[in-house]
Amino acid sequence: MRFADLITDALETGRDRLNRADTLRRLNDSFRRTFADGHVVPTRGVMLLDPADWRTLFQAVRDFDSFDPEDDPYGEHDFGALAFKGVRYFWKIDYYDLDLRHASPDPTDPAFTMRVMTIMRADEY
Repeated sequence: MRFADLITDALETGRDRLNRADTLRRLNDSFRRTFADGHVVPTRGVMLLDPADWRTLFQAVRDFDSFDPEDDPYGEHDFGALAFKGVRYFWKIDYYDLDLRHASPDPTDPAFTMRVMTIMRADEY
């Protein structure tokens, strides 16, 4: 293979990764902001909160925009950490097939993917 071909292949691969990350970020942000077209799963530590605190915590997840390279190295907006009433919480989006039995074959395609966001206390991780 020629050097020019290697460069062309590398550029295409990089472009594909950027397009994939852009698509995942758009889909994840939409799901996180609306909780539509997916499932939100609070853990036991979250379920023990007062219902008014649930609403406030869930709204904080919807409003979250503090993404940084440490927590979001691929730019997909699939994880976040925040503090609420002095307690640290995490949220994480995972990608399943439509039957929720296996990983999605293509998380960038909603026709094959069900997003599941887990919201948990950091000490439950």
